[in-house]
Amino acid sequence: MVNRPVFFPDFNGCPFVKQVDIEFKWHPGFAKSQMQKSILSLHEAAEKQGIAPILEISRKSESRLGVSLSAFILPLETENGRKMSVECAYQGSKVFENGGPHHDLYSVSSKSAKTDERLQNSGELIGFNFCGEDFPTEPKTAFYDWLYITALYQQKKDLMQQLESYQGFSDIVFNPSKSLNCQARAAAFYVSFSKNGLMDKQIISDKDYYLTTLNGPEQYPVTEQESEQLSLF
Repeated sequence: MVNRPVFFPDFNGCPFVKQVDIEFKWHPGFAKSQMQKSILSLHEAAEKQGIAPILEISRKSESRLGVSLSAFILPLETENGRKMSVECAYQGSKVFENGGPHHDLYSVSSKSAKTDERLQNSGELIGFNFCGEDFPTEPKTAFYDWLYITALYQQKKDLMQQLESYQGFSDIVFNPSKSLNCQARAAAFYVSFSKNGLMDKQIISDKDYYLTTLNGPEQYPVTEQESEQLSLF
């Protein structure tokens, strides 16, 4: 038995996404058939807790939609029309103490981008730079989530209706003890932002607005000067 998280939107605002850890039977092996057995086991265990239906978002998913939303496949388009996968955008934007960003990774396969040796040999990760825009490393998953949310925003308008039909999202490959970013959590953010009336172009185009929205006002305390200004209204 193992534990894996299922993520679902929180329509009451910040923190926007909730997580439930589900215990289920794991089927060893990396073959797609074995992974799909584990996915089924996870979803059945979640359903017993009242969480259903769930969309598996990974290349191992039995759902065509779930496969298409894998970060290795999901396309992202820049303002100048350049296209790449979310995975390539993330890996190619990393800035390290001794190198980066490696924007040439935008043009390679997702697998090649993720396994590029420079990502392992350039020291500590200190930030991100995507198309000239700098992003911080805190909150830890904010930049990855922003890339994924942006990519979803660029998809067909009926995508939201499809995602809304699911109560939660899973990613069988995601192991919280070994990984940080999760495409299932990012998808839940997208749905939550949309249902909370926040999924507008400003979320995509304004980094500070996005980070403030993501963290909530309590993470950005009002200064004494701002407090005095607010008191005038």
